[in-house]
Amino acid sequence: MRSAKLRDELRRHDSVRRQTFAKGPGRWQVSWYAGGDEVAQVIVDERQGRAVEVWTGPQVAWQMARGTEGAFGRKVNAPQVWIPLALAFFIPFFDPRRPLRLVHLDLLVLLSFSISHVYFNRGEIFTSVPLVYPVLAYLLVRMLMLGRAHRAPRPPPFLLVPATWLLLGLIFLIGFRVGLNLTNSNVIDVGYSGVIGADRITDGSDLYGAFPEDNRAGDTYGPVNYYAYTPFEQIFPWSGSWDDLPAAHAAALAFDLLTMVALFFAGRMLRAGREGNVLGLVFAYAWAAFPYTLFVLNSNANDSLIALLVTVAFLLLAHPRARGAALALAASAKFAPLALVPLWASYDRRRLRDAIAFSLAFGATVVLAFALVVPDGGVRELWDRTIGFQLGRDSPFSIWGQEDLGPLQDMVKGAALLLAAALFFVPKEKSKLQVAAFGAAVLIAMQLSLSHWFYLYVVWWLPLAVIALLGTTASPRPEPSPVRTTAPARSLSSRSERPSPIRRLWPFRT
Repeated sequence: MRSAKLRDELRRHDSVRRQTFAKGPGRWQVSWYAGGDEVAQVIVDERQGRAVEVWTGPQVAWQMARGTEGAFGRKVNAPQVWIPLALAFFIPFFDPRRPLRLVHLDLLVLLSFSISHVYFNRGEIFTSVPLVYPVLAYLLVRMLMLGRAHRAPRPPPFLLVPATWLLLGLIFLIGFRVGLNLTNSNVIDVGYSGVIGADRITDGSDLYGAFPEDNRAGDTYGPVNYYAYTPFEQIFPWSGSWDDLPAAHAAALAFDLLTMVALFFAGRMLRAGREGNVLGLVFAYAWAAFPYTLFVLNSNANDSLIALLVTVAFLLLAHPRARGAALALAASAKFAPLALVPLWASYDRRRLRDAIAFSLAFGATVVLAFALVVPDGGVRELWDRTIGFQLGRDSPFSIWGQEDLGPLQDMVKGAALLLAAALFFVPKEKSKLQVAAFGAAVLIAMQLSLSHWFYLYVVWWLPLAVIALLGTTASPRPEPSPVRTTAPARSLSSRSERPSPIRRLWPFRT
């Protein structure tokens, strides 16, 4: 009882009972219970003769809130990895001639999730969680601004380095990401869930219900999440325990690499020829360099699957049936992309038949995806295990879970739903870049209202945000050289005729 933190917690309860458990050689866990809830937990080391861990509040039930080193992403959290990635993400798009460009601030704000992350890694969740919301709010406003301002593609983004350097950087980053995943990564519960679900599908067992004790809530996602893991589980069969799970590693790597490929083709979709190739390279590089995509990959989580499917749905905007089916797959993996339905349905609202074709394809794909895995309890059990569970969960990883702000949370939820619905009607005509910006805004608004938010969720909207930010950034045009009429001819190698260093780095022909 030497811990002031423990004494303060126990004073809050009229009656507590204590129970002791063995935690291994020389280590003991002492837990205090008030009613049926564990309210405090202490780990005692006999050899040191003292408590080495003291947990109270939400950190008792939520081990992920304790700042355990390596629990998520392993070495990705190390400054020697994180900081170079952040620099690699920002520097190629920095325009030294116009340092006050708004896109610079946008990129820095994307990286500013790192400030909250530092406190999360320390186990200081009552500091880390509130720091997330200004970042999300800023990005929501910026995406809405970009959606209103940009109706047509603009010139490609400014690059401080030649496109060839960016390609070499991308190749290096891909090799680094794959190597780090294979040598220094862990599989968190969501990746484990995908492997279990894939095994149950291929064995003909019920997908929902009766997951193993070490992952009881692993069946809370849509069936497409588990279908996506099936080929990898067939190649690397599940052993039946939470071991290294090579199928989860293979799936996470595939989702990550395929997202880069999809982003490259998004650049080609927005612009033709060489400029399209460069823009696609920009998008793929931005994904590879952004620290949180590696955080997801090194946690072997399933969140990059959502990024991949949303990007594919963006690629298929011009094809109503295909974009409906693709968005349905995303919404049937995790449910957040449901918020994109009004926006995607109204991409070309001038043609009613296209909206009808989108809706029919979306509905048919969802029905087919779920029809194959309906449990014995029917639709009600399916709802309770998935969407019902997600809506009813409590969490200390949001301000809504940390404070009693129910009415305000309801208002934020309502505003997010209103935004999603309003985008069906306005603007009446939408460019592809507007769809990207508004799509990112809808997903960010939805995340602002979630009772459980985590850093892994950043990648849900990141591809759309990258497309909106870097696909609409105007490039500075070099000024035309003055016409000389009387000056004597000079050698091309003369110092005065050499292009400036920045001009030599300019990757586009003019």
